[in-house]
Amino acid sequence: MKKVEAIIRPEKLEDAKTALDEAGFYAMTVTEVRGRGAQRGISLQFRGKKVNVDLIPKVKLELVIEDESAGKIVTILQKAAYTGEAGDGKIFIIPVEGIYPVRT
Repeated sequence: MKKVEAIIRPEKLEDAKTALDEAGFYAMTVTEVRGRGAQRGISLQFRGKKVNVDLIPKVKLELVIEDESAGKIVTILQKAAYTGEAGDGKIFIIPVEGIYPVRT
């Protein structure tokens, strides 16, 4: 089993969810996060002043999948979350040692 963590732009969340649904991957956890990467924040104009925003709002998608689905998920997320601009995000693949239900 693998855990896929994808940090993407919030405006690309619906595109990513739709693409994953169409491929048969329904279960996911979505968390609103803030962070920065190579771009080190952005500059905005606010009331005539330039304001530097250090931590940018992002969305983290988490999915636990079979090992052989990892490549497919990465391709789906790369296509769905792509804008071509800095800050499109990152995808991480993490090994999962076990999954245990809470209810039963």
